[in-house]
Formats: sequence, C-alpha cells, structure tokens
Amino acid sequence: MSGLELLIVAGIKVIAAFAFLVLTVLVLVWVERRVVAFMQNRYGPNRAGPGGILQTLADGLKLFFKESMTPRKAQFLLYIAAPVLAVVTALLVFLVIPIGAPVTIGDTTYTLQVTDLNVGVLYILAISSLGVYAVALAGWSSGSKYPLLGSVRSAAQMISYEAALGLALVPVIMFSRTTSLAGIVEAQSGTFGGFLPAWNIVLLPSFVIFLIAGFAETNRAPFDLVEAEQEIVGGYHTEYSGMRFAFFFLAEYINLFNMAALTATFFLGGWNGPVFGPTWLQYLLPVVWFLIKSWAVVFLFIWARGTLPRIRYDQLMAFGWKRLIPVSLVWIMLAMVAIGVRRFGLPWA
Repeated sequence: MSGLELLIVAGIKVIAAFAFLVLTVLVLVWVERRVVAFMQNRYGPNRAGPGGILQTLADGLKLFFKESMTPRKAQFLLYIAAPVLAVVTALLVFLVIPIGAPVTIGDTTYTLQVTDLNVGVLYILAISSLGVYAVALAGWSSGSKYPLLGSVRSAAQMISYEAALGLALVPVIMFSRTTSLAGIVEAQSGTFGGFLPAWNIVLLPSFVIFLIAGFAETNRAPFDLVEAEQEIVGGYHTEYSGMRFAFFFLAEYINLFNMAALTATFFLGGWNGPVFGPTWLQYLLPVVWFLIKSWAVVFLFIWARGTLPRIRYDQLMAFGWKRLIPVSLVWIMLAMVAIGVRRFGLPWA
C-alpha cells in the first residue's frame, strides 16, 4: 500500500477503536448496574429505554450539559489537562490489543488492531504508568486537601501494583518469546496433547497475580480506596463536575475493559478459538471469541464489586509490597527453570 493508503487505513482504525470503546463503555456501565442490582436483590436502571439500556446515555447527556465548576484555587491548565490525560492514556493502551485474526482482502492483509508494536508489552506498561500523572495532577491542581489526599493514595496504590503487574508478565514473555501482543496470541494458537488449548493460563500464578493487580490498577473493589467516599469524599475527582468528571468516568471504564482484554490476550488465548464455516464467518468468529473471553473477565470484576468488602489502605499496600511482589519474583525464578528444562533438557541428562 502507498503512504496515503496506510494513512487512511490507520485513520479508519483509530476512529473504529474510539467508537468501539465508547459503545463498550455505554454497555458496560449498564451491565454492571444491572448485574450488581441482581446480586444484591434490588432494582437496577429500568426506566430509560428497554430494560434501562439507555440510562448510561442519559447520564452522559446530563453530564455534557451540566455546568463545569472550577475551584478558585485551582491551577487551571493542569486542572483541565488531567481528565484529558486520563482518557488519552486509556485510549492509547487499546491501540495495540488485537481483537481478531488478520483479514485478507484481495492481495492485502489487514490486522484487527490499530498497530502491532514489537515492544507492545513495554508500551502498555509505559502508557498505563502515565495514568498515574492524570490522577496526581487532578488531586494537586484542584487546590483542595481532600482531592490531594485521594490522589496521593491513588498514586501510591497504582505504582505498587504496577510493579506486580509487570512482574506477572515476565513468565508470559519468556514462554512466548516475544513482547508483541499479536505474537503472544499466535504463540497460544496450538494445543497441548492435541486437545487442550495452549493458552498461557497454564502459568496460573502469573494469571492470578495479574488479575489481582488489575483490580488495584483499575481502582476496582475491593481495592477502590481511591474513591472511598466515607473517608475522602469522592477521591481525586471531588472538585470535578460536568464533562470533566465524565472524562474520568469514561477513562475508568475504558481501563476496566482494557484490563479484561489484556487478561484475555495474555492468558486466555486472545482471539484463538474454533473457526469454521464460510470465509466471512472465519473472519468473524475470532472477534467473537475475543469478546466472549474479555466479557467473562469483566464479569469477574463486576462480581467482585458486588460481593467483596473494601479493605483498609494499610492492608492494600502491605498485600502489594509484601505478598504479590515477592511471590512474583519467586515465580519468575521457578518459571525460568521450568522453561529452561523444557527447551534444553536437564543439565545432567
């Protein structure tokens, strides 16, 4: 393809990814409210649209037309930049996630991801760490002590659990021998013994550590200390309203789906699954498998929010630094030995 064609394809992919994420957030918020309501034996949204499906859209329109208030002592430029940074970093993470198998049209093959970086894992860790700046800037620039307290504890939480998150992916990289997300999915396309899928779920400790760290990284219950309303009013976004608050809300749920999609990509085979039928169905089924796996992980996040109580902040930090990180380091050493024996055999054999 020529340079212009590449640019057009890239633009279409970016617009499609943004539209997909916005639509996913609209559905995700409704699903979470309905599922948690069912778990807690109460009504969820049931007025706006069939089954309340339009309630999220109604809430978004309300926030769009609501007046945004700016605190008198706010650092204005940083104050308005923080929610934008939160959304941008959430969108950038999704750009490297493959949602389906490559599609061949004519003589050209198109990948169902905006871009495939050969350092995709490092890119994700780098971009997700930038989300900490959005939280820290929001709390500090508001000029209020309560958002500042919320942002400090949020930054400490996210940094501590990002360490465990990154360490959990080291065995996956060693097992797949690549840091490209498309390559990691391809490495899981075979089978064990001819019938078990060769997914990285066999690295069970890595999966458990990654999932737990994902709960804390996305500020979800039982690790939602960032928004512990009974302690710090509303967290780092206490002084935000209108569309500025909506940006934080949008970023939170995009990050939730991103974490579910990354879990499916790293450990559940990504878009791998049974493919059959005509050509169009063979192109569609990988996307369906990817969405089924991602939404299954989303259900785990919702289930935890509806059932588990919030833990104390000291318990949260101790669990991250004193439990997850040491266990991750020990598991890396064990995985390194196991992978070495698998590839080269025993040293005395």
